[in-house]
Amino acid sequence: MCGKSGFLHLIVPADQFVLVSGRGDLTTYTFNTGVAKHTFCSHCGVKSFYTPRSHPDGVSVNARCIDSETVESMSITPFDGRHWESARPSLRGPDKT
Repeated sequence: MCGKSGFLHLIVPADQFVLVSGRGDLTTYTFNTGVAKHTFCSHCGVKSFYTPRSHPDGVSVNARCIDSETVESMSITPFDGRHWESARPSLRGPDKT
């Protein structure tokens, strides 16, 4: 899924996400429910990853920020972001709620 910001979501379990460098350059904000943690670079504004409300136990990495030689394969599943609340259950997959 890709929003107007160009963010291409790659959801990974939080325990498999490792930030290699730049933690001191990040800023995080929340709004509404406070579950999502929106993280972006405080210098350039790029949002390379964040903790999504749909997957609070995971990290949504912007696939456009990953070095292409580190990815073996990836499939993209379209998502109706305009109707986020009603489409949200489909993000978890058929066997999750």
